[in-house]
Amino acid sequence: MDAQEIRRAFLDMLAQDRHAIVTRAPIVLRDDPTTLFTGSGMQPLLPYLLGADHPQGARLADVQPCLRAQDMDEVGDNRHTTFFEMLGNWSLGDYGKAEQIPRVFRFLVDVVGLDPNRLYVTCFLGDPVHDIPRDEESAEIWERLFAERGIECRRIDLGTEEFGNEHGNQGARIAFYGDKNWWSRFGGPDEMPVGDPGGPDSEVFYYFPQVEHDTRYGRYPHQNSDGGQYMEIGNSVFMTYRRTESGVTELPRHNVDFGGGLERIAAAAIDSPDVYRVSLLWPIVERLQAISGKSYDGGAPEVVHAMRVVADHLRGAAFLAADGVKPGNTKQGYVMRRLVRRALRFGLDLELTAGVAADLVPIIGRLFADVYPEVAEQEAQIVAVLQKEEKQFARTLRKGLSMLRRLSRQGEVVTGEHLFELHDTFGMPIELSLEEATRKGYPLADDWRAVFDGLMEAQRDRSRAAV
Repeated sequence: MDAQEIRRAFLDMLAQDRHAIVTRAPIVLRDDPTTLFTGSGMQPLLPYLLGADHPQGARLADVQPCLRAQDMDEVGDNRHTTFFEMLGNWSLGDYGKAEQIPRVFRFLVDVVGLDPNRLYVTCFLGDPVHDIPRDEESAEIWERLFAERGIECRRIDLGTEEFGNEHGNQGARIAFYGDKNWWSRFGGPDEMPVGDPGGPDSEVFYYFPQVEHDTRYGRYPHQNSDGGQYMEIGNSVFMTYRRTESGVTELPRHNVDFGGGLERIAAAAIDSPDVYRVSLLWPIVERLQAISGKSYDGGAPEVVHAMRVVADHLRGAAFLAADGVKPGNTKQGYVMRRLVRRALRFGLDLELTAGVAADLVPIIGRLFADVYPEVAEQEAQIVAVLQKEEKQFARTLRKGLSMLRRLSRQGEVVTGEHLFELHDTFGMPIELSLEEATRKGYPLADDWRAVFDGLMEAQRDRSRAAV
């Protein structure tokens, strides 16, 4: 199945299972000042997860476009994207683990067609400090489901990523972790803001034996390792608790919140550890190959990396533009500016300059026309917004990169003053300058942050005085 077929099959299955299919939320939530973007399917449903009744009932499902700006620096590997789609289903006090976990297993194995021998899972180890028990129920359900397929299902307690990196999962199909298997918007129970919901979760991973474990991420592979062999494809959160001033307390209504990464499930379906080969991204990569004359298959690592960055960032920027965001210096506009400018910077590695948006936006629009027609319907406006930002930055990007190279040739460290000049004169976001310095091995002054922040504050003072 390709990604489009998986999306449709998921919604069909949930509808047949008496779930109401709810309309997707915008990427920018107009009535939620606590977050810049919709980063998960549960965000628009937070009031209902806290106890309000949803007008469409207690069993809900959708496919939600999401954007996670915090993953921007990770884009370029084979699995991270800033923009992605999340398959989601929810129970608002209607059912629990006994119904949810078999549904996930059935969807992945019987509907999508994944090999159950390649599925590995994780469960919550428990938290005695907050009196939260070990999740034996989920583990027992998983054991039964695998046993029905004739698959051995050993357990292991890993606790932390660090312990897992040193010892590996030793072939265990179920691994127990602590905070890694606690879901909230902000981390473990101690990191949750007062009033926020959370709970233990059970994650599903797909195993790629053809990938060699990257020992930079630990001596041995395990489910929550970034070493490349295991890719998380879904997560069932059993939203049972709410943070209080004194700790956590049980919610009056226990909920289920499932999120499955569409692109990652689609990658597993074609047995590829590279999400950029799925049907929602590969046509963009193919177009980049055509206009750059460079090859993704067997290409130089920097070429592959650059194609992934450009494909992801312009896809995300196109959806932001469709939701009414424009590049700017604050909030959502700043993230959009970073996306476009970072895409242009990596486009230089493909010998591309301003104008790539006009090549890619029509393809992006066609890929999503059946479910998110707003991109295709606003194609001309989106291209105009992105091209304006491209042209504005292209005039100064090469000069900024030349300045960094000159400093390196002269044996100078990159100071806070240099970084401020790159920002103020050449329009390079500080994150892009730092990334470039790291990529090229340019040394940074020890006090660069303090100097840069001081110059930025002085500039803001001058701006306020001029009003």
